[in-house]
Amino acid sequence: MPYTGEIIQVTFDITPGNFLPCDGRLINISINPALFSLIGNKFGGDGSSNFGLPNYDSSAPRGSRYLICIGGDFPTTPTP
Repeated sequence: MPYTGEIIQVTFDITPGNFLPCDGRLINISINPALFSLIGNKFGGDGSSNFGLPNYDSSAPRGSRYLICIGGDFPTTPTP
């Protein structure tokens, strides 16, 4: 399973479950607190009720797009 916050590049138009396009849209924090805890409002939003997804539309090679996982495994730091 992908990690929450993981960004993948795809060449198809279907958006798989647990992913959203990296198109800069705003998301309610209450709907996805896990992703907000990882990226905060670095990509927009007010940081108290919503946050923005990254907008990589213009940087995707022609015929592809970027998607961000909004509901995968939560990344953790390994303990030594």
